[in-house]
Amino acid sequence: MNLDKLTTEKRNEKTMHLDEMSMEEILVLMNYEDQTVPKCVEKEIPQIKKVADAITTAFQNGGRLIYIGAGTSGRLGILDAAECVPTFGTSSEKVVGLIAGGMSAMTAAVEGAEDSEELANSDLKDLKLTNKDIVIGITASGRTPYVVGGLKYAKEIGATTASISCNKNAIISTYATISIEIEVGPEILTGSTRLKSGTAQKLVLNMLSTVSMIGIGKIYKNLMVDVQPTNEKLVERSKRIIMQATDCTYEEASGSFENANRDVKLAIVMLLTNLGMDEAKDRLKQAKGFVRKTL
Repeated sequence: MNLDKLTTEKRNEKTMHLDEMSMEEILVLMNYEDQTVPKCVEKEIPQIKKVADAITTAFQNGGRLIYIGAGTSGRLGILDAAECVPTFGTSSEKVVGLIAGGMSAMTAAVEGAEDSEELANSDLKDLKLTNKDIVIGITASGRTPYVVGGLKYAKEIGATTASISCNKNAIISTYATISIEIEVGPEILTGSTRLKSGTAQKLVLNMLSTVSMIGIGKIYKNLMVDVQPTNEKLVERSKRIIMQATDCTYEEASGSFENANRDVKLAIVMLLTNLGMDEAKDRLKQAKGFVRKTL
């Protein structure tokens, strides 16, 4: 295995004496290096848009978004998938994160798991992958066998494939319908891709899930109208969203929230259209979930 050509494995010339720097010097340098990441992501926006379009299409056709990765990359995929449930009201099956070694690898390394292409095949088979789904492989190096195996299997099934890596001309790009390659440069701590590379991947995942959810009607104006009120804070946020979307009072928002069986989007449509719950539901269904199209 030759890692010499990977930017993510190169030494950072600015940190050759990292162990001799003061704590403040290290923190200032880390902050400086981190500020370069968004600019690197910006260069890949055309590719990010293509992937977001593909995710939206998959959703519209009844497919799923499946992230697959190992180590930090896998954990970031699972984090993004988990956050889609409360933020956008999706089911836990709509956006799925897979990590080499299974969920136990979220908190501890599972030796050798990332080196197995077959393990990825098995994990995707367990999900009953179909050609309606989109599989996004995430790996900083761009060569992790588990991710490569997952993309290979997804292509065989006919699913759309995409990749996110932090090296140019990454191996996984050859197995992806659309590839995103964010070259952030050497880490301050050589090879520690949980740093700039991890930050870049998180930024891209934020963009992909948010934009694709907007594309299927999960947002009205800039409000999370499909938020799930699963705790006291989110109940209050739900009422606030209803107020902001309709310019109603807190009392009106609370009443509509309860009348709509705590469905924020439905409560908003009821208030904006002066329709009863059943009629508002029908209007939303005809609008395919887009609040603006019900008006």
